[in-house]
Amino acid sequence: MFDIGWGELFLIGVVALIVVGPKDLPALFRTLGNFTGKARAMARDFQRSLEQAANEAGMSEMQKSLKSLDQSLNAATDSARKFARQPVRTALEETVMKPAETKPAPETQPETKAETKAETQPSPSPGPELAPAAPASDEEHASGR
Repeated sequence: MFDIGWGELFLIGVVALIVVGPKDLPALFRTLGNFTGKARAMARDFQRSLEQAANEAGMSEMQKSLKSLDQSLNAATDSARKFARQPVRTALEETVMKPAETKPAPETQPETKAETKAETQPSPSPGPELAPAAPASDEEHASGR
């Protein structure tokens, strides 16, 4: 309560021995013990009176109902955690789909992103300086192109 260690107690005892004297020290400790006992008895009586007032106000029944509510909430939380730990597909199969209704996966595998990119991008064509000169046809000359 006061967080006094053995070193502090020894120091207090030495100071008390010097201040009070060796003759009156046992009487001082006796008086101190009686005072401590009376203080503890008063604290016990105070605690009992508080508990009695709480019982009269119906707090014990409220405490019991709160404990039962706490237990039911703990049970609900545990079941929710258990459900959350299940894989998503398993949870869906259990709640929405029946095992007989599941369709087998297609045998073709989806294309990777690299394959998809290569197919969508046009192949590089040689520039005008690398392209072979094609002879112009007579129709193109006539139209003026």
